[in-house]
Amino acid sequence: MTPQRSFEDLVAEGAAVPTEGWDFSWFEGRATEERPSWGYARSAGERLAGAEAVLDIQTGGGEVLDFALSRAEPAAPVLAAATEGWPPNVAKATALLRPRGVVVVAAADDAPLPFADGAFDLVLSRHPVRPYWAEIARVLRPGGTYFAQHVGPGSAFELVEYFLGPQSEQVRGGRAPERERADAEAAGLEVAGLRAERLRMEFHDIAAVVHFLRKVVWMVPGFTVGAYEPQLRALHERIEKEGPFVAYSARHLFDVRKPDR
Repeated sequence: MTPQRSFEDLVAEGAAVPTEGWDFSWFEGRATEERPSWGYARSAGERLAGAEAVLDIQTGGGEVLDFALSRAEPAAPVLAAATEGWPPNVAKATALLRPRGVVVVAAADDAPLPFADGAFDLVLSRHPVRPYWAEIARVLRPGGTYFAQHVGPGSAFELVEYFLGPQSEQVRGGRAPERERADAEAAGLEVAGLRAERLRMEFHDIAAVVHFLRKVVWMVPGFTVGAYEPQLRALHERIEKEGPFVAYSARHLFDVRKPDR
């Protein structure tokens, strides 16, 4: 039987793990999250195989685009670019994607996209901070497609509200897929498909919670171990006594087209 590790040891481990990129392999054996049934990265690879010029918005460390491009070979697009706003991720994505011929451009998440009108026939994004629909419409060619997986409303709010307390309905309802559909249509785009799922998450130790909140910084803004030590200690004791902490993520898949006209 493996001896239980102390709160201090686990918290120190969770606080020390690097947070760059969107590689979540460290969580193996520490936390789990169900994956959406549509298999975004695999499906993106299928779209890439038929594209000429592609843009991946907010690519993180480039891991998802790298996988999708590997699925598209040998019919990969002629032109591929990606944007990312966080400098450590820009460096990581550049190193990973350069061998595939992808140009990684540093661009703030809320800034206009640094590309010409109609430059791409396919725009991808996995978990954008928010979809900038007017810019997506602008850089798409007529007939082009935006294919993306978004974070949905109230995602992992069981964990968020454990630390921050009950949130307003306005906050809980942010990122609602139907509201995003309306915004996409207001930008002149046609929503060909929209699917949504809620998925079970389990945190098996407090190190996983600490690393998750350090990595996904918008969940508990300003999170530090010192600021939330009492809540972390209580949650550690709860997990030790009752088992994994359970939350539910929300994801939705957009398949959006720019009209030919």
